[in-house]
Amino acid sequence: MKVDQGRWTLVAFLVGAVLSSGNPIAVKFSNAELEPFWGATLRFALAAALMLTVMAALRLRFPRGRALIGAILYGIFNFGLAFACLFYALVELGAGFLQMLLAVIPLITLLLVVVQRLERLRLAAVAGAVLALAGVLLMSQIALDASVSVGTIMVAMGAAFCLAEGAVLVRIFPPEHPVSLNAVGMTVGSGVLLIACLLAGNRMVLPELEATWLALAYMVVIGTGVVFLLWVYVLEHWEASRAVYNFVLLPPITLFFSHLITGEDVGLELVFGGLLILAGVYIGALRSRTPERPEGIPVTAPASTSDPG
Repeated sequence: MKVDQGRWTLVAFLVGAVLSSGNPIAVKFSNAELEPFWGATLRFALAAALMLTVMAALRLRFPRGRALIGAILYGIFNFGLAFACLFYALVELGAGFLQMLLAVIPLITLLLVVVQRLERLRLAAVAGAVLALAGVLLMSQIALDASVSVGTIMVAMGAAFCLAEGAVLVRIFPPEHPVSLNAVGMTVGSGVLLIACLLAGNRMVLPELEATWLALAYMVVIGTGVVFLLWVYVLEHWEASRAVYNFVLLPPITLFFSHLITGEDVGLELVFGGLLILAGVYIGALRSRTPERPEGIPVTAPASTSDPG
């Protein structure tokens, strides 16, 4: 039984990575017609309605107590703040470029779990962070040459931080059914995005182009509904610092599909900067991962902030 569970978790991890790679491309199509914060609000409002419908069909209860607090915080960070930054950044950045920047998420996650006393900080993690930062700086310089602002890249880094913290929150708070957790999280996240939309003065109109509707359909059903159910499933069985390795797989997959669909340029300099990031992630995250927990200790047990590192 334990072997089967591990196999299904690995399948969920790989399938989720492949399906996630289409999201930034779909956002580019959405941003071509809709203003960014409104496009993000529309996506997650529809996804929240879908999750709430599935939740009602399965007769699942809403999270309570600490689980509800965790679901709300998960929604704020993982959907509201993170995707406000992502939709904004994708107005200017290419989908593949953005995914390369997000490849630092495993390293950010390692730092967050250390600060929140879930794991110890190791020298390899620090070395990997420095190498990944060099890659980000190289890509930032290339972006400047291509008239992409440093501010946009910093917004993308803000999204990386929020996604990393969202993954850690799932591990800190009591485990909840993936549908219930995402239903509450997406509802809260769409509320945060609506506030951003109103503050930015985005026009709230429905799409007119078929390409935009197709992009929304993909993001709502596949890129949000299916992907985040798989994401929470993986987080319930793997440590956060291991689950976020899917962000290492996303850049090459997204670059490949983005080049085919949108014709995004893949220059040698961009590839080199991305390889530096991936190398840093490998050194800092993949090689420095702590051994599996001893038998008898449930991986989904919430950790107290007073626990030893």
